[in-house]
Amino acid sequence: MIRSLRESKAKLSELVELSSRGQDVLITVRGKVKARLTRAGQMGGADDRRAWVAELRALQKRQRRRSAGPTIEQVLTETREDRV
Repeated sequence: MIRSLRESKAKLSELVELSSRGQDVLITVRGKVKARLTRAGQMGGADDRRAWVAELRALQKRQRRRSAGPTIEQVLTETREDRV
């Protein structure tokens, strides 16, 4: 199914319902396809959650390493002291 952006805005609920039933909806702007509304896949299972948690922990670890410099509070305090 192909719909213009204007029509898609007006009938978004209907198009979401159609796509949730498996029908792809192509959205056009000035006659060119710009987006596709399609049924969402299954939400991630336990394996996806484990991978996400591992990625989050790695990111937190990298951020802790980067915090070797002064905190924003320290920088602001130094800047204020320089003005006096």
